[in-house]
Amino acid sequence: MNSQEYKQFYDDVGTLNGWDFSQVRCISEGTSWNFFDQVSKVCNTSDIVLDVGTGGGESLISIAPGAAFLIGIDLSHAMIQTAKQNLYSSSTRNVRFMQMDSEQLQFPPGLFNLISCKHAPFRASEVARVLTDDGIFLTQQVRECDKSNLAAAFGRGQFANQDGTLKERYITELDQAGFRQIEYVEYDAAEYYEREEDLIFLLKHTPIIPHFGQDDEDFRILQQFIEDHRTEQGIRTNAARFMMIARK
Repeated sequence: MNSQEYKQFYDDVGTLNGWDFSQVRCISEGTSWNFFDQVSKVCNTSDIVLDVGTGGGESLISIAPGAAFLIGIDLSHAMIQTAKQNLYSSSTRNVRFMQMDSEQLQFPPGLFNLISCKHAPFRASEVARVLTDDGIFLTQQVRECDKSNLAAAFGRGQFANQDGTLKERYITELDQAGFRQIEYVEYDAAEYYEREEDLIFLLKHTPIIPHFGQDDEDFRILQQFIEDHRTEQGIRTNAARFMMIARK
């Protein structure tokens, strides 16, 4: 998908189900970190925090006691409405949510001590602009080799580039934006979906297989995939991620 198609897909899914994957039965083996645990580790109680691509805001709300004030932004209007509902249902008072494009952050320079970004696009120059001089930026992104056996089975996937392409691009952009220290880690974990409907939900509500289900042939391919990759733990695929911690 091009950028505009992805944005439309993202907003459509946000409107449909709020990007709520809580009912999907899936286990992972081999993950090396929990992203928001990492965010919490570098967050101080005096920090002002920005979360880019906040989704329903649950993760940001969960770490709110460890910061002075937190703002979550998301491209999807539907997601921000969900995040505001989640905030209203909580006792949290130091969090706000706003609809905003991460490529044009509508904040003054040097406002945030810490910025997080999980599975969302960002512009390194904008991140650097709104960070304090000693600020920290953390991002977790999906690697190009994610769900590799699904992409092979369908003959198409969400990534056209080789594994490591996005990593190199972001490292270059962060370096050019003035970040003085960039740490990088990655993992490629096994992922098991318990039921067929869990895997179908994933494919219909993510861009892993572009335009999944528009052709009846997709369901034939999926059934063969399930037969080929079913194990005692579930239907096996992989979850490949990388994380960067950049200090300004």
